Amino acid sequence: MNYKDNINLDKLPAHIAIIMDGNGRWAKQKGLLRASGHEEGTKAVRDVVEGCAEIGVKNLTLYAFSTENWNRPKLEVDTLMRLLVSSLKKEIKTLMDNDIRLNSIGNISSLPKKARRELQDVIDKTANNSRMVLSLALSYGSREELTNCIRQIANKVKSEELNPDAVDESVINEHLYTRNLPDVDLLIRTSGEQRISNFLLWQIAYAELYFTKILWPDFRRNDLFEAIYNYQNRERRFGKTSEQLS
Repeated sequence: MNYKDNINLDKLPAHIAIIMDGNGRWAKQKGLLRASGHEEGTKAVRDVVEGCAEIGVKNLTLYAFSTENWNRPKLEVDTLMRLLVSSLKKEIKTLMDNDIRLNSIGNISSLPKKARRELQDVIDKTANNSRMVLSLALSYGSREELTNCIRQIANKVKSEELNPDAVDESVINEHLYTRNLPDVDLLIRTSGEQRISNFLLWQIAYAELYFTKILWPDFRRNDLFEAIYNYQNRERRFGKTSEQLS
C-alpha cells in the first residue's frame, strides 16, 4: 500500500522524532559485523529525511547517539563516530538540494574533535535553509538535559537573575537543547522495542507513540508514511474528552 496517497498533508505532525533501533540485529541476522548494520542504517536515514521533506514535515529529530552509547565496545563507538563524519560529508548535497537545515542537540563537546568540526561545518553551510530542520541527537540523554536545565535555572535564581515564581514551562523550554523546536507530535521507534530509552522525555509529553517491528536498516519512507497515516487516524485529546474536541 502506498501510504503517501492516504496522508492528509494539512494535518502533518509538526515534529517527528525517531529512535533508530535495530542496526546490530539486522547485521546479526545476515551474519555480518555490527558495523555493517550501522552503515546500512545510513541509507534509511537518507530515505526518511528525503521523505519528510517531500511531504512537508517541518522538524525531524533522529536519535543518533545516546550518552549511554559511550559504554559500547570502543570499536563500535569508533565506527559510529567515523560513520558520522563520513555521512555528514556525503549528505551535504542531500541537505542543500532539499533545503534542509542541520541542527544538533546533546552534549556535543564530548564528541571527537573531527566529528565536532565536520558537524559544525555542515550546520554552518545549511544555516540559511528553511524547508525543514533536521536535528541529530548526539551524545544525548534526556535526564542529563533536564539536570543541566535545572542547574542553570537554579543558578539564575541564586544570582537573583530569575524570580523563582517566574519559573514555568516556557522558562524550562528555554533551557533545553530543543529550545528552538516545537514539542514532538509523533515518536517512532523501530525494531519492535517499546521503550523511550531516555529520549526527549520532556518534549514527548503529548506525543503519539508508534512502534514497528521493522529493523532500522530496512525502514523506508513508505514505512514513515504509514506511521504518519496511523498518527492521523488517532484522536489527540490533550486531557480533554472526545465530546469537548467535537
